[in-house]
Amino acid sequence: MVNLALAWAETYHEAHPEVSISVTGGGSGTGIAALINGSTDIANASRQMTAEELEQAAVRGIRAVEHVVALDAIAVVISPSNPVDELTIAQIADIYTGRITAWHEVGGEDRPIILLSRESNSGTYAYFLEHVVRMGDADNGDLFSPEALLLPSSEVIGLEVAHNPNAIGYDGLGYVTPDQKTVRVAVTAADPFVPPSLDTVKDGSYPVARPLYMYTRGEPTGPIKDYLDWILSDQGQKVVAELGFVPLAEF
Repeated sequence: MVNLALAWAETYHEAHPEVSISVTGGGSGTGIAALINGSTDIANASRQMTAEELEQAAVRGIRAVEHVVALDAIAVVISPSNPVDELTIAQIADIYTGRITAWHEVGGEDRPIILLSRESNSGTYAYFLEHVVRMGDADNGDLFSPEALLLPSSEVIGLEVAHNPNAIGYDGLGYVTPDQKTVRVAVTAADPFVPPSLDTVKDGSYPVARPLYMYTRGEPTGPIKDYLDWILSDQGQKVVAELGFVPLAEF
């Protein structure tokens, strides 16, 4: 969310110079903690708040209000030189848990797989763990392989994938660059293999898509409400599309 939040803040400030907006990164968990401890007005998050976080907020007398502000796909990315083009959710889960360790096991070359992941404070990490590694099963206790390299940003994952033919990573759609190759993903081998794109997120065919959120302490009022209203307007959603994420509606 940080690049999108920065772009929104910059564009809004140009039209409303009297409003100062400061954006700080650090992962969804950091933003949510800041909302709970009262050090931010808005928490940007690429995952929903957990029941524990909502309870922590309530203990402090805070009612966290959720606002869906954009849509996104989590793209599975590899080197353009890697011949693998498609993977099922189960294959990706087996790769990230360490049950599959070489590319030839999924139709590629006889090379070791290098696992790249975001750090655990990232909302993208949390979503990928629950919906891909654990395949949406609440009773599944699988974890990322200890061999996975935890990297501080999607940009770093992209750079590593672009230069390492053995690497696999995952990025929000807005972070994918031409020097990364996106893998087509299917729920099972019997289902269509679908590429991540604006169209496949909108029509619901890409299986690893998600909303992006902002959280406020109670219903927003004053300048905060004005800002959120602008984000949900055609002007704010145009910024979403310009950064490669998926706007909530056509504009």
